[in-house]
Amino acid sequence: MKLDPRSTALIPIDVQQGFDYPPWGPRNNPAMEANGLRLLAAWREAGLTPIHVRHDSVIEGSSLQPSHPGNAFRPGFEPLPGEALVSKSVNAAFIGTDLDLRLRRLGIDCVVLFGISTDMCVSTTARVAANLGYRVLVVADACACFDLRDEHGRVIAADDIARAHLATLRAEFAEVVDSQDVIASLHARSHAA
Repeated sequence: MKLDPRSTALIPIDVQQGFDYPPWGPRNNPAMEANGLRLLAAWREAGLTPIHVRHDSVIEGSSLQPSHPGNAFRPGFEPLPGEALVSKSVNAAFIGTDLDLRLRRLGIDCVVLFGISTDMCVSTTARVAANLGYRVLVVADACACFDLRDEHGRVIAADDIARAHLATLRAEFAEVVDSQDVIASLHARSHAA
């Protein structure tokens, strides 16, 4: 995998504490946080600035509403001074925000996405990004999602949901990669410079 860091943005999506509250159920990928933190650290060590996305829900009672403690980022995922924060209230980080404008002004043509949840905000943002003409990389091992019930009340395991969504993204919208792939690409680039 090749990355040009000068034209690539790392975008952590909705890595917030609210997903530990009801109604969110059992989750897959317990390593999501550790992988995401390694990715974020490598990005910063390379002298690059991520663009953070936070879900500020407008739905009454949501654990992601700005007035709820769950709106806060998970430890270690808070933006550092000087790092951009995009606030959204729908699934896609491009809808109702200035994310596309920010990226275009920075000369970004590739986005690296990770966060919560694989099948909702990460997937929706990836699809819109691809439709807008960006090269999209989804970091599978730094994403997580939750068990869901189908229309008959049967539980679909989070691992199965993640596999299906990542396969769909890979088929048409994104490259699906692991955090170590991205980190290795950053290191290779910095040694070549």
